[in-house]
Amino acid sequence: MMTFTFNGARLLADPSGALVWPEGQTLIVSDLHLEKGSAFAERGALLPPYDTLATLDRLDLALTRHRPRRVICLGDSFHDQRVAERISDHARLRILTLTRRHEWIWITGNHDPKPDPIWGGSVKPNLTFDHLVFRHQADSTETHGEVSGHFHPKARVKLRGRIAAGRCFVCDGTRLLMPAFGAFTGGLEVTAPEIRSLFQPVWEIFFLGPTKVYRIKQSLLVTSPRAVP
Repeated sequence: MMTFTFNGARLLADPSGALVWPEGQTLIVSDLHLEKGSAFAERGALLPPYDTLATLDRLDLALTRHRPRRVICLGDSFHDQRVAERISDHARLRILTLTRRHEWIWITGNHDPKPDPIWGGSVKPNLTFDHLVFRHQADSTETHGEVSGHFHPKARVKLRGRIAAGRCFVCDGTRLLMPAFGAFTGGLEVTAPEIRSLFQPVWEIFFLGPTKVYRIKQSLLVTSPRAVP
């Protein structure tokens, strides 16, 4: 984990891709894309149907490690509006168990503009707590303390003489962009115009390793082919 201060709040970047706000007893995740695999399977793609369970396993571990009172999911938690029709009974029960155990907030996203009420928790288009603003997609007019997702930021970086590729947070002190948490999600290069245009000239990434988060300056980024979220 890596501790940093963002708009006056002390936050923890977890290697899982979760963000922890200890003072607010809150854990934040973005872009779970539950049942993305089954959505692709309906269109004929031959994919193993385990992405939802893998994502829930990752989420369970993060919740057990940090024990938050509140959980905020920053949109695109469900890959589409028909997840309830395809999801397994086991996965359905696991989600309901989580939402009953915590104060659970679903932020709406472009994939899930109206999350089904059956999942429990509350649904909001955005949310403000103290100095932090939570929404799915960054608002270019926001000036301080915005935490968002949507773009699935990834990077290639130079670490100890080697090039590593993976998910990351992006931060410039005003805006914080979160990585996708889901097990089956693509990524967008942090230097792509859609991401780069959101940030001030000086920014950095928090690169997710298997057990550690690395604070990386722009000079250590390696340009790679663009991927699409």
